[in-house]
Amino acid sequence: MDAFQKKVPFSVEAEQSVLGSIIIDPNKFDEVAQIISAEDFYIEEHKDIFLIMHEFNLSNRPLDLITLINQLVVKGIYDDEAAAMSYLRIIGDIVPGSANAKDYARIVHDKSILRKLITATDDIQDKVYTEGENVSRIVDYAEQKIYEIAGNNERTDFIHIRDVIFDFYDRLKTLKEGAGEDVLGLKSGFSDLDQYVVGFGKSDLIIVGARPGIGKTAFVLNIATNIAKRTKKAVAIFQLEMGAEQLVQRIVSSEALVDSKRIKQGNIENDDWDKIAMATSELAETDILIDANPNISVTAMKAKLRRVKNLGLVVIDYLQLMQGEKRKDGNRAQEVGEISRGLKIMAKELNVPVIVCAQLSRTTEKEHKKPMLSDLRESGSIEQDADVVMFLSRDYYGDDPEKANLVDVIVAKNRHGETGTVHMSWLGQYTKFSTLENDISER
Repeated sequence: MDAFQKKVPFSVEAEQSVLGSIIIDPNKFDEVAQIISAEDFYIEEHKDIFLIMHEFNLSNRPLDLITLINQLVVKGIYDDEAAAMSYLRIIGDIVPGSANAKDYARIVHDKSILRKLITATDDIQDKVYTEGENVSRIVDYAEQKIYEIAGNNERTDFIHIRDVIFDFYDRLKTLKEGAGEDVLGLKSGFSDLDQYVVGFGKSDLIIVGARPGIGKTAFVLNIATNIAKRTKKAVAIFQLEMGAEQLVQRIVSSEALVDSKRIKQGNIENDDWDKIAMATSELAETDILIDANPNISVTAMKAKLRRVKNLGLVVIDYLQLMQGEKRKDGNRAQEVGEISRGLKIMAKELNVPVIVCAQLSRTTEKEHKKPMLSDLRESGSIEQDADVVMFLSRDYYGDDPEKANLVDVIVAKNRHGETGTVHMSWLGQYTKFSTLENDISER
């Protein structure tokens, strides 16, 4: 027998005191509701009483002892008014007053968190004892369980405008004094594009859409490399379509300006070796992290990214290849929508921009036209969740040989600024984009 018996964390007195405080002063409900919900109570009848109080508050009906007793009987929580009155009197005798209602609520909340941790650790233990489970998946599952509890533990109150103004003023001063990208947002490295986007802000979800073969992978890799080299921050790249070595091959080609086909074939000329050596030396000094797992979910991504120090940017190629947490009735569009929502939440939790490639629907392949937001394949909530949506397009120029290497980067949605089209040069043999100086047009 154990030296001591484990007890479930809860406080009957604190739960009774919360309810008693509201009975004494119904206005205390709003203060308490900022800290706890009905699910935070351990005693079932306390949950029921709190829910009835919540209903009165929502309908703006006056709450008193008589109306509360009546509802407790109507809803079958107590058999008769005498039983309800008897328990409410016990509650009334327990609570000394309503002044400390918020303190009682915090005790109830803290006990609830401890119980959630017990449940989470039990679930984790069950996973550990399940034969055949992948170890890394168990670790990811454990991290996610604990992280969810920690994330839901914070309840925010209103922020007074004067506090926001002080922060806003400090930010303006920092910008005026020549602040770096930490305040303004990460620059893409393409000057014309940065005039529109200004900077990829922390917690931004940026969607880069294009048909296959237009260069969306190269585009986001160019941006990722530019940011990694300039900021010295960690840049995490999730590549779901190709292997890590193939990905590095493309990055080296664009940085060294050596034909990617020659690199792939091993047909390297003498001058190329020097270029490759210089490029690989610079890239080795960056903090670019590559994950080439083709079967990864948002939960697994978050678990890995939370362990990355000095994280500055996340790149995912591409959205439609990602795995959902659960497949619902074969509805892939709904699943992709849930994934995009998860990515937006991930960007906010990690406080870094997340750039995601996305496929466009096949209608854009059948005719030469500029892509639009409705062309996002299995769009679901992609358009709604994204802060910035950019499309790459060059097909609608037709067969004009003078524009064969011209790609339009269409900023179709931009929560932080204007939309428009940026003309860029596509150097296909190097899988590299470059800016066309002073060549920007309005849509």
